[in-house]
Amino acid sequence: MSRIVVPLEQGWSFQQADLDEAQWLPVSQFPTNVHMDLLAHGKIPDPFVGKNEELVQWVGEKRWIYKTTFVIPKWNTAAAAAETKTVLAFDGLDTFATVVLNGTTILESNNMFLPYRVDVGSVVRASAPNELVITFDSAYLRGWDLVEKYPDHKWGCWNGDNSRLAVRKAQYHWGWDWGPVLLTCGPWRPIHVEVYTARIADLSFDTTVEESLQTATVVARAEIEVAEAAKANGLYTFTVQFDVFLDDLAVASEIVKVTASGATGSESDNNMDGVASATFHISRPALWYPARYGKQTMYTVKATLMVHNDVADTATKRIGLRHALLVQDALEAQPGTSFYFKVNNIPIFCGGSNWIPADSFIPRIDRKRYRDWVTLARDGHQAMIRIWGGGIYEEQAFYDACDELGILVWQDFMFGCGNYPAWPELRESIRREAAANVRLLRHHPSIVIWAGNNEDYQYQESENLTYDYANKDAESWLETDFPARYIYEKILADVCAELIPNTPYHYGSPWGGGVDTHDPTVGDIHQWNVWHGTQEKYQNWDRLVGRFVSEFGMQAFPSVRTIDAFLQQGRSDPDRFAQSATVDYHNKAVGHERRLALYLAENLRHALDPLEQFVYYTQLMQAECLASAYRLWRRQWQGQKREYCGGALVWQLNDCWPATSWSICDYRLRPKHAYFAVKREMAPVTVSMTRREHVHGADDGDSGRGHSRIGIVKTMQIEIWASNLTAVDLAGIDCVVRAWNVETGEQTCEKRVAKEIVLPANRSIEIADLAVPGVQGDEARTVVATYLVAADNRQIARYVNWPEPLKYLHLPQPKQLTVRLATKKASNDNGDTVDAIELSAEVPVKGLAVEVHEDESNAKADAVRLDDNLVDLVPGEMLRIAVKGAMATTRFTTRYLGIPA
Repeated sequence: MSRIVVPLEQGWSFQQADLDEAQWLPVSQFPTNVHMDLLAHGKIPDPFVGKNEELVQWVGEKRWIYKTTFVIPKWNTAAAAAETKTVLAFDGLDTFATVVLNGTTILESNNMFLPYRVDVGSVVRASAPNELVITFDSAYLRGWDLVEKYPDHKWGCWNGDNSRLAVRKAQYHWGWDWGPVLLTCGPWRPIHVEVYTARIADLSFDTTVEESLQTATVVARAEIEVAEAAKANGLYTFTVQFDVFLDDLAVASEIVKVTASGATGSESDNNMDGVASATFHISRPALWYPARYGKQTMYTVKATLMVHNDVADTATKRIGLRHALLVQDALEAQPGTSFYFKVNNIPIFCGGSNWIPADSFIPRIDRKRYRDWVTLARDGHQAMIRIWGGGIYEEQAFYDACDELGILVWQDFMFGCGNYPAWPELRESIRREAAANVRLLRHHPSIVIWAGNNEDYQYQESENLTYDYANKDAESWLETDFPARYIYEKILADVCAELIPNTPYHYGSPWGGGVDTHDPTVGDIHQWNVWHGTQEKYQNWDRLVGRFVSEFGMQAFPSVRTIDAFLQQGRSDPDRFAQSATVDYHNKAVGHERRLALYLAENLRHALDPLEQFVYYTQLMQAECLASAYRLWRRQWQGQKREYCGGALVWQLNDCWPATSWSICDYRLRPKHAYFAVKREMAPVTVSMTRREHVHGADDGDSGRGHSRIGIVKTMQIEIWASNLTAVDLAGIDCVVRAWNVETGEQTCEKRVAKEIVLPANRSIEIADLAVPGVQGDEARTVVATYLVAADNRQIARYVNWPEPLKYLHLPQPKQLTVRLATKKASNDNGDTVDAIELSAEVPVKGLAVEVHEDESNAKADAVRLDDNLVDLVPGEMLRIAVKGAMATTRFTTRYLGIPA
């Protein structure tokens, strides 16, 4: 009598609902959505190409029908069949769906994020095909109907339009300042039929690792549902066997007997018939660590439900054991409190990125693509990914990849940039949504925090909506013009307290304690005064720091190959230039022309043509900007009680379509140059510099000259520091400084500014403060490099500092720029491979980028993976960049700042 699960993946067809004649077409895949299916049949143009997005808006305002037929599995005996329950399970319907089975309406759904289970025993046919028909309404039009139904709510939002606030659907489908308006519908997650006598409805865990890390306790719970017919026939008791494995080795096992009356306790939200619970005490547990700090060890827990000595159901999940904390303690020497994460007693500087859905059409993102994205983050030395609140609760494949690769996850609930309503039915839907998704995701060790929303408290502040943090009467919040407070501080808080009491819940991002979301001394902040806001120079990031900066960013163009793919005629398109209507169309940020131009003009001498060179300039500028932020903020990670900045998450890692945006890797998973700059700044050990101008007035003893401009002296100092993010001290380290004249390549200085110092574990340390080395008066023409050298003369860190702004520099053309491919003899007939690219020059070279030649195919170019890029060269060095996927026949080109057009 084992539970039978039949995926409904085959035989689906779809059509527009209001057609005079049937025009059923087969779906492109399953799960699916309507845009994907229309694309597969050539009914719409690709909305990612040209301005085709405008041509498909009609799709989101129509009703669409999906249908299939299925046959339910048969039981061996009539007696067994009489004790079963038949359920249709919908993992995700997007969004307003009417589900009809054999002519009977069985479900009206209105929440994209909510899985539904429907008992269809009275409707399903046992001996004939069953017809399943799902009609999807327009979420956009239904949203506006709800806006008009509740005129007393103070509607308003950033990005999209007000209708999105009324609909529990991925908010970015209404368009954002980085993504298109593509209002999808359809069965976006799997649908299946289940037939069972009893089932394990949920397998969950409370895991506790003692601070000593020597013992762990795992409380495993299996929630059991029993078919009513089975209970009526006297099935009231059953057993659950729990087995715990580490790799393939059995660690522990226990059998628990449970009564269907729920005597052992049940969770009312799912109306379960009983809960089987077993407690395991593990001595010297194998722990789960974030990448860089240890192994990502995972235990497997299997629950087997036995009824009358037969296996009725099984459930298996993988869990990681770790001691994780969010630390918000008073600090030394600065106001406010810390905000950082500690895992297995190791404080983690969470340099990382924000994540948006990786496609406008979510069913296109397969397991491999998820893992490829997370691997990019891991390989880029990123410690954390934040799941942004305007997308989706991601697929299990995403979190599995984070678990396995050691990436910490900050998980938002799905609310963003607006004043959300909270009428009773919507509140209940949100409560169910929150509970269902927390249940689905709570076993993942990578998730270390949940947050209530993205920037909704900032929206409240900007619109002066009613908010009195001292008022703790939750019901009264519903009577204000900011009823969403009830969602974040009551509904979601209660769900998290009940289901994940040991995981921190943060009311929103940013959130600083109810006073001001911009307060840099408490909680997290979104630092948008570079690009947005006051449009500060990015060299001022050190003055824009917060305890945890969960958003900041700078735009750049995507790969030229990505641009060519969204132009209607590819490389021959007449709009293939930086300021074309099509290229501008693929940047959704309001005012992007002015803001991108501002930061380029402040920092670089640049030209708009050719396109390849302009793309390079934007990516160089983005790389310089973001590297500066990570470098300066990581400096503030200064050890115990001095964790002045506990993390920096760039906006954003990825794109949902091919576009110019803040992403550091474009839609096609092609890293922009900023990806490599961030990777260097998040390396385990770094050495860094910044220049400080000091202004000294003349001192001639004449008080009347106190405000004179005569005799003012300006000096430029170099500050040098190092950062060690490993868990061990590094001793015997020397710091070496060298300098060159940028125009001539002449070396003007070499000195050892520190000898045999210790780099303490997991913090930054100041090393030196000195005048710009070299020839006095030539500071603005002096390039300075600093190196950390181990006792065995091995270089463990390197950084090259340039005078800024870079646009002032007179850059010579290198005459001896060497690009050499280090090849490896092939052991087969496929040709020699390239292991590395070796680079050198006789003058300092800024931002040397290595690219696969434009005439190589996209497939060949995308197969090449460089370990580093956009590097700075100085005389006397050879930089070696490891390469994968390149053949000796692969052609490369280079580009650098100041290269002739």
